[in-house]
Amino acid sequence: MMASERAGVLVVGSVSADLTAFSSRAPEPGETLRGESFSLALGGKGANQAVAVARAGAPTALIACVGDDTFGAMVVRELAAAGVAVGRVQTVAGETGIAHIRVDATGENSIVIVPGANDALDEATVLQAIRDAAASSSVLLTQLETPARLTASILSTARDAGLTTLLDPAPAVPLDDQVWALVDLVTPNETEAPMLTGVVVDSEASAAEAGRWFLDRGVGAVLITRGGAGTTLVTAERTETFPVFQVEPVDTTAAGDAFAGALGAALAGGRSLEDAIRYGAAAGALAVSKRGASPSIPTAAEIEELLAR
Repeated sequence: MMASERAGVLVVGSVSADLTAFSSRAPEPGETLRGESFSLALGGKGANQAVAVARAGAPTALIACVGDDTFGAMVVRELAAAGVAVGRVQTVAGETGIAHIRVDATGENSIVIVPGANDALDEATVLQAIRDAAASSSVLLTQLETPARLTASILSTARDAGLTTLLDPAPAVPLDDQVWALVDLVTPNETEAPMLTGVVVDSEASAAEAGRWFLDRGVGAVLITRGGAGTTLVTAERTETFPVFQVEPVDTTAAGDAFAGALGAALAGGRSLEDAIRYGAAAGALAVSKRGASPSIPTAAEIEELLAR
């Protein structure tokens, strides 16, 4: 099958309603702090990355679970409005996942996640959906907000179906070595990489060392996002750091999701890995310059405009 016939991206991941409070600083323990504004929006790493893929121009399908509450109906509507195929988003009895987010004046955030319906993903349903989507997709993108028991089978089934497997290892949790061997491209940030590898990432050299930890366990290639220091690609052949696009930071909440989704869309669209990294980096930078999670994720036109500049 020609690449153009498989230009889709399949995302397996979490969906939540994001409740975000903005304030000048984070409150001290026990302190009640007056905030400046509040937003309620679609969130969850799976949903954010699916929206990022769709806005970057690739056909996008999401496999996920939501509750039968008010939040569930809201997030499914927002996913569909963003261009994400929601036919494989199941509604189950109970509460939709919730993310409670606080953002300070510098754009830094802290997040508490309540998984809710995300823990109800059914393995047989997920794996069949992956097989069905393989005819029109070339990339599978997943994270670690789904039940840990499913990670190996998700990646293994995708590999068997001929999909390139992208893993955003967030939140960072230990995985068996056989799981890493199923990953074609892993995208930890500078916080997650040390948690997984034990290597403090504070330079290109240390990023390369952390990257080799993943390569030694069978990962095909490693992308370590290092904030303002850029994104470091580590493969068996080379290490290269791609610079960031300079923007005024407003809210970093969905920067990683915008990067991962745009990266996946670019690869599914046939771009080289190097071009896909730049495309993802531009998307991440644009997301940092706006408030909110999914509302901050840029379109393909916005990404191309930044790249042109």
